[in-house]
Amino acid sequence: MTKIIGIVVAILVVVALGFAGWLFLGRDPTSFAGGSTVALEDYQGANVTGVPAELANADVVKRGEYLIHAADCEACHTAPGGAPFAGGFAFNMPFGTIYSTNITPDKETGIGNYTDAQFLAAVHKGIRADGEKLYPAMPYTSYTYMTDADALAIKAYLFTLKPVHAPAKQNQLSWPFNQRGLVGLWDVAFNTDERFRPNTSQSPQWNRGAYLAEALGHCGECHTPRNVAYAVDNHQKFAGAITAGWHAYNITGDKDSGIGDWSDDDVYRYLSTGHADGHGGAAGPMGEATDDSLSYLVPDDAHALVTYLRSIPAHASDLPRTVTTAASASYKEGAVADADSRGEKIFAGACASCHDWTGVSPVTGYATLTGVRAVNDPSATNVAQTVINGVNRTTADGRIFMPAFGEGYSDDDIAAVANYVTARFGAKGAHLTGKDVADLRKQATQKPSSPEAPNG
Repeated sequence: MTKIIGIVVAILVVVALGFAGWLFLGRDPTSFAGGSTVALEDYQGANVTGVPAELANADVVKRGEYLIHAADCEACHTAPGGAPFAGGFAFNMPFGTIYSTNITPDKETGIGNYTDAQFLAAVHKGIRADGEKLYPAMPYTSYTYMTDADALAIKAYLFTLKPVHAPAKQNQLSWPFNQRGLVGLWDVAFNTDERFRPNTSQSPQWNRGAYLAEALGHCGECHTPRNVAYAVDNHQKFAGAITAGWHAYNITGDKDSGIGDWSDDDVYRYLSTGHADGHGGAAGPMGEATDDSLSYLVPDDAHALVTYLRSIPAHASDLPRTVTTAASASYKEGAVADADSRGEKIFAGACASCHDWTGVSPVTGYATLTGVRAVNDPSATNVAQTVINGVNRTTADGRIFMPAFGEGYSDDDIAAVANYVTARFGAKGAHLTGKDVADLRKQATQKPSSPEAPNG
């Protein structure tokens, strides 16, 4: 009997260690590429960190301004209606709410007293100036790959901002997630605490794209599913996930559910402007990423991101095929079996004048519904969020505006019109309920000045 128990225990230990190893190996964001990596000082190619060549001779503050956009710091450290970088933005997690911190140079409530070493510890290790751990809602597991020079350039820029007195909001987390000390154990498994290492088997452009995507842009924090420990699982890198109540879609090379059928120019346009004809526009957190970060990248950097994204292995997700042809202009009884008349009536009164009954907008390509992934998503998550939040963006192509209907329409109304839109213009109609919409409202925290675009 003792022998049997010993064998069972041994098996359990092997399985546990194997599972832990699998989780551990899933933390490296560029391991999919294979090849050899070297320390930056040993890399023989062009400089792939820092700012682009156009700003190489700029002063440290100017470099920091570019890098802080590339790292998309403002989006998370600015509360709805609040002062930029003053914190208070709510991250609504399954286990509670975490609020971002004030990173203006206020000496009492911000980072005004941070030394260079303390700032680097926060960026690379998730350790505050008082020695306490930051929660990984702050993406230090991505920022850990940032060079010291780039992190300190960002600090230099932040210290030029007007100090804002904004005390930290109290996090609202359930036990045991409210025990900060446990984050240290999580870090042992999931924070590499090492700087970016270029891959010698890849081109300088690929390495630049990798640095922008992983060390600065932290794309995987939204687009990569999470494991049981709520860490990014790079075994399914960029395969899509739900982020802040929005669907961050699959951006791997899968032709059905990813961006495999997008041209390089499509991807470049989407990154630079938040919209690609025939595919739709950025929404929710991705809309903010475009407006606050990606649109500031110089063309060479945006192209480097395209190169890197194209190298990501394809992962299939459960989205259906995309409908790209226009719907019939004349509605016939029973033509949209999955949608009820309530949704049709709301669409007729509030949506058809811009989106048209065909789904091909006569007003602007930004309002076209056919071919858009959000409309082909049977969960209708982003469609519903767009109806709730509206659209108010300013791009290089001009202003994009759609009124928010979240206040004027009930949860049942929004569910009905989202179901109708996906059934009429997409591959499969959604079956949202009013309760689903109520849950979506709770998950998302949008800035009222820029609730973003409908299609991402």
